[in-house]
Amino acid sequence: MTKSALQIARAAYQPKLPKALKGAVKVQEGEATHSVADEEEIKKLFPNTYGMPLIRFVEGESKEYAPMNVGVILSGGQAPGGHNVISGLFDGVKRLNPANKLYGFLMGPGGLVDHKYIELTAEIIDEYRNTGGFDIIGSGRTKLEKVDQFEKGYEILKELGIKALVIIGGDDSNTNACVLAEYYAAKNYGIQVIGCPKTIDGDLKNEMIETSFGFDTACKTYAEVIGNIERDCNSARKYWHFIKLMGRSASHIALECALQVQPNICLISEEIEKKNMSLDDVVTYIANAVAARAADGNNFGTVLIPEGLIEFIPAMKKLIAELNDFLAAHADEYAAVEANKQREYIISHLTADNAAVYASLPEGVARQLTLDRDPHGNVQVSLIETEKLLSEMVGKKLAAWKAEGKYVGKFSAQHHFFGYEGRCAAPSNFDADYCYALGYTASELIANGKTGYMSSVRNLTAPAEEWIAGGVPITMMMNMERRHGEMKPVIQKALVELDSAPFKAFAAARETWAKETCYVYPGPIQYFGPTEVCDQTTKTLQLEQAK
Repeated sequence: MTKSALQIARAAYQPKLPKALKGAVKVQEGEATHSVADEEEIKKLFPNTYGMPLIRFVEGESKEYAPMNVGVILSGGQAPGGHNVISGLFDGVKRLNPANKLYGFLMGPGGLVDHKYIELTAEIIDEYRNTGGFDIIGSGRTKLEKVDQFEKGYEILKELGIKALVIIGGDDSNTNACVLAEYYAAKNYGIQVIGCPKTIDGDLKNEMIETSFGFDTACKTYAEVIGNIERDCNSARKYWHFIKLMGRSASHIALECALQVQPNICLISEEIEKKNMSLDDVVTYIANAVAARAADGNNFGTVLIPEGLIEFIPAMKKLIAELNDFLAAHADEYAAVEANKQREYIISHLTADNAAVYASLPEGVARQLTLDRDPHGNVQVSLIETEKLLSEMVGKKLAAWKAEGKYVGKFSAQHHFFGYEGRCAAPSNFDADYCYALGYTASELIANGKTGYMSSVRNLTAPAEEWIAGGVPITMMMNMERRHGEMKPVIQKALVELDSAPFKAFAAARETWAKETCYVYPGPIQYFGPTEVCDQTTKTLQLEQAK
């Protein structure tokens, strides 16, 4: 493998560990836990893994461990730091006993079911330390939900003598990890299952999981590019840049990037839903800011837009729900309608309110809403060019205001979508350290016989030496939600809370940012140099922990 100079230098970086993990550890158990909601239902579904205590590792006395083999899976979308979780897990299991082996299942959970794997040796691991991506074993989105999958997995785990399986993934993947842990416990198969919290969206968090890994690096990657655009914007002074950012269910990425770069406008989906804003309300909000800046002679600006915004606008949410149901029942009939008559066909078959919303949409967006369903028949929100929809509607509103003499500026838009660019970046020092510690913690959870736990490393705004390592029962994070027509146990997503310190800090500054040019240019991620440049956590974490 040909390596860049940075990769060669990064290979030598030794991630920092919490003090408690540097030597022998012992388990300190806390109180018994309960789920965040729907306690009786969750307890009934997980009788063997419900109510377990929180765990904290503290310094202990050395002891010997019998040899064991461990398996690892990367599940779902990529996030910076995955390779370091595996490196930390590898180093942890080898320290417990050098005879221990680590097997990686290829291309996600499907590798477990299809018995595709490799043994991860020191030679392989050393190639991937402190690098981005999931290419060491690949990732996939196969859901582990069915008994035949669990049994197929058990066959290969038994054959390889694997005592424990570590699943590195987001809320859905860790929900599957919990279901698998319960199944193997109920069957007395002797297989432990441990989860690790991954998602750049930042929506897998609670009091015990302060942040999911990859969020820090992804936001720093996006903030660098947004800062570059802001500088270009402030130099040319003739464009409004509409920038869509990854994050379908939650606006954590948009909020964090706004705190880092101070754009003129940042939309927060959760606030728009709470305020029951219409699409026209959102467009008017942006247009007013454009007009106010134009009055000061500033015909330029930046707008940050969360990827899932459309689904949070209540009227659009209702429209999409009706479209999903209608097209599921009439897909063939719709396909047979002439292309130039499809819009009228849809309008004539919707309820009056939804028909009015649909009719107000630009042609391109209306078309996107009726094409390209996912396997469950739902619209693929990530394919909707929300940035173009908003700029087009803002442009029309400003033109109308100009005709009425209410607006005197010029409006020209540029469009961007930053998503995949952040998923496989070389991890920041924070993510390199945090991920390594998560993997190392997973090895100690395994050594201490735990199953149905997620690896937890807390106190993250303190120096790494002071981080608190332990485990949180996955059932503690669960509630019941409707998925594809059925009530299912799932990890509760953490959305942006409007009474949180990060949102309040943003809300207090946004009027100033909208009117004035307050741009901040963060520049590229720094890996070498003083701590205040290289080892800072996200603004979100700093504000949440008031440090």
